[in-house]
Amino acid sequence: MFGKLSKLWRTDEAVRSKAERPHNLFEAAAVYVAACAEDDQDRMDQATGWVSPEALSFGVSELACRAVIALARERDETPNDVARTLLGLPAA
Repeated sequence: MFGKLSKLWRTDEAVRSKAERPHNLFEAAAVYVAACAEDDQDRMDQATGWVSPEALSFGVSELACRAVIALARERDETPNDVARTLLGLPAA
């Protein structure tokens, strides 16, 4: 019974392999930032081709915000202090 139901809900797009599915902006941002940290130009180039430059910029910005918030909570510091420390800036 469940097999018949699952066939009704399947579409060509739903059964495509992971390699064929389009990448979203957050996935592209995660790969791009990790590749930058590892100095992997090939992966950076690959990620830039997955989404528009504007979408990638938004994703990288969102990732930066989430990372600063997570580090601030972990360190029991303000996001401003963490961001300045990460960038090597003096305390405000």
